[in-house]
Amino acid sequence: MASIGHVAVGMALGRYETGAGAPWRRRLAVMAFLSLMALLPDADVVAFALRIPYSAPWGHRGASHSFVFAAAVALAVAALARWKGESATRWGLLTLAAVGSHGILDTLTDGGLGAALFWPFSDARVFAPVRPLPVAPIGAGMLSARGLYVSGVEFLVFLPAWLYALWPRRARAAGSVQVP
Repeated sequence: MASIGHVAVGMALGRYETGAGAPWRRRLAVMAFLSLMALLPDADVVAFALRIPYSAPWGHRGASHSFVFAAAVALAVAALARWKGESATRWGLLTLAAVGSHGILDTLTDGGLGAALFWPFSDARVFAPVRPLPVAPIGAGMLSARGLYVSGVEFLVFLPAWLYALWPRRARAAGSVQVP
């Protein structure tokens, strides 16, 4: 993916967490944090520079795209949240959703080797039964016509998440009910 969808998921989760009444700085910080968490699995691109093969467990779309990795990061964030006096459960679940969504979304692309969702129990790379998203070129290839096409498709597919995250809402009045 071109990361547009991953960021959209993080932004939408951040908007859900903060609701309409949160100060804009808090909303921005939470959206940025959860977007970074949604992007975290792609830090594995460093494997290319380290000459780790794409198909290796620690190669691109390998272990860092697994549910076990997502759970480990979520546990670390939950521990930090508890230490800071915030809800460990809520922050752990939000982080699990953000990091865990990454591998799932990557299985929806039409290229690459798939994602190692079930590592360390299996090194198999998997794809979803349907793959509606074009795979993004890596690195400078994103500046090509193909990269622009992939970015456009991904933006349109994730437009509902972007709208949910960024659409202005008024703070709710006392006693009224409003979806965050």
